[in-house]
Amino acid sequence: MPVESAWPVPFFLDPHNLAIDAVVAFCVSVLLTVTINAEAQAFVSNFLGDRRPGARDRLHFNAFLHLDILGAICYLVDGFGWARNFDIDPQKFEYPRLYMVISRAAGPVANLLLAGIASSIVMLFNIFDYNPRVFLMVIGVNVTTAIYNLIPLPPLALGYLVSELLPPDQERTKSVLLLAGPYLVLALALLERLHHRTILSPHLDPLIKAIYAYIAGV
Repeated sequence: MPVESAWPVPFFLDPHNLAIDAVVAFCVSVLLTVTINAEAQAFVSNFLGDRRPGARDRLHFNAFLHLDILGAICYLVDGFGWARNFDIDPQKFEYPRLYMVISRAAGPVANLLLAGIASSIVMLFNIFDYNPRVFLMVIGVNVTTAIYNLIPLPPLALGYLVSELLPPDQERTKSVLLLAGPYLVLALALLERLHHRTILSPHLDPLIKAIYAYIAGV
């Protein structure tokens, strides 16, 4: 039996209408989202060949170490964001450009998988007549994060694909793109939220809502 959505999707914190349960559920969901996103990238890059024993930026499952300042601000502003970037050495890969893209794409794929797991928990909670509100938030934040990775700017997954497709003689352009990408994404989010400009949401939010409805059964 379908359940009603406990939160709007995509969800973002509204300073004019804050509720404690929404803030707590959102913060917990963000921590889970960035952790699974970063650890998936770490696991896949390690599996594909970039094995560095003792690397402190991967495979530790410490959510707070995976938080990125700009990414966290973006979550607060527009309901999506990204995990703290960690170094991947493409020279360790047999196919450096391909494996780099696969490693970065593992993050949003893992977010969709976590949303699917949360949906199973929602189903069980409904069977036993428990309130699944927190897990509905987990689904919403993970789906939102996964879909907003379609923005073609790093540090989002499609942005890494764009940077890897640049010709070899465009290394300077690639470096500038990787450096400026997070600021550009945050600027777009701020522009949309503070000035009510519909830049990203008209193209991505319908897809988010459709996937959320399918996964959560709402």
